Amino acid sequence: MKVLVIGSGGREHALVWKIAASPLLGKLYCTPGNPGIGAIAETAALDTGNHASLAAFCRQHRIDLVVVGPEAPLVGGLVDSLRRAGIRAFGPDCAAARLEGSKSFTKDLCARFNIPTAAYGCFNNAPKAKAYIRAHGAPIVVKADGLAAGKGVVVAMNVEEACNAVDACFEGAFGAAGGQVVVEEFLHGEEVSFFCLCDGKTALALGSVQDHKRVGDGDTGANTGGMGAYAPATIVTQPMEARIMQEIIQPTMDGMAAIGAPFQGILFAGLMLTPDGPKLIEYNVRFGDPECQVLLMRLENDLLPLLVAAADGELDQASPEWSDDVALTVVLAAEGYPHMPRKGSVIDGVEEAAALPGIMVFHAGTAMENGRLTANGGRVLNVTARGANVVEARAKAYAAIEKIRWPQGFCRTDIGWREVERQKPQ
Repeated sequence: MKVLVIGSGGREHALVWKIAASPLLGKLYCTPGNPGIGAIAETAALDTGNHASLAAFCRQHRIDLVVVGPEAPLVGGLVDSLRRAGIRAFGPDCAAARLEGSKSFTKDLCARFNIPTAAYGCFNNAPKAKAYIRAHGAPIVVKADGLAAGKGVVVAMNVEEACNAVDACFEGAFGAAGGQVVVEEFLHGEEVSFFCLCDGKTALALGSVQDHKRVGDGDTGANTGGMGAYAPATIVTQPMEARIMQEIIQPTMDGMAAIGAPFQGILFAGLMLTPDGPKLIEYNVRFGDPECQVLLMRLENDLLPLLVAAADGELDQASPEWSDDVALTVVLAAEGYPHMPRKGSVIDGVEEAAALPGIMVFHAGTAMENGRLTANGGRVLNVTARGANVVEARAKAYAAIEKIRWPQGFCRTDIGWREVERQKPQ
């Protein structure tokens, strides 16, 4: 098979790494890729916004499967264009991608099909949104309706902060994404991510991950795209997973089919485990980053047939197999992240780190300049380890980080802290 992966981050490096191990693979391409991806796949400079030229590339190179990594091309209808051109693609079409592209769409779907989520209101002007906030009080959550690169959510601890967040949306802080806002009840509990592989009818659980969104140790500082993650999260017990599938995932699959938008691809549920049970915070329609890295480190069987089965509507015959190990990834970020990351600094020692047993170093925001690896983004490297438990995996990851020489980089030192606390003798 010939496969094209779309994207340039750590998620796509992990996908390329796992697909490259498939005995079914003939040739692997990635656009635009990064230096880590370039070591195992042929990279191509394609304009993914130009669907016709991308389809022409696929026809010219006889691509059998396109795997779309990021959310923007999915919401933008890339999968629709590829399928119309007769090219098999993994990921949701534009109608199904509304689950991530419009928070109000998802909230309305939850209301229609009795999927447990936070109480909410959707507003297209600031006065109505602020009136709702004042009526309900704080803490309260304000979200830009559309894609805002993970930056369109404010957990406001007082009414003034919430009203300021509403103003920021309608004054253009998030562009078109802020043209409508969703105001939600603040949920109490522990947050987890839950992933399923879907073919429009069947949803296969890929399991739980816990991400670390805040930039600083102890979950302090600004929100980021994710500073690290581990899998599985033991707080998602087998009975809890059964509830998630029965109360949230399956009603979503059934609801999307009922409205004529069956979901194919990765369904990524951000959940709050509340005293009343699991509640949906939001959906994403692709692998998370860095959640993808830890999921694929634990996947024992060939990823490529699973992706093909999802794209072809044949997941009822598939079954993922998982290692008993824990996987944990630590994100190395450039100084200044998440506000103004500084680019261009030289990174050494990545090969030494990657040579350690049980370690993979996935590239995210990297570039090659004059033969040297340099930082070219905010989140730059993902040092990922497997171990018998979270303590062992974490120790391996941080030992590998010690091999990397990059004074202008930083990381959190407490990734996995909730799981470590859970595993301490009581």
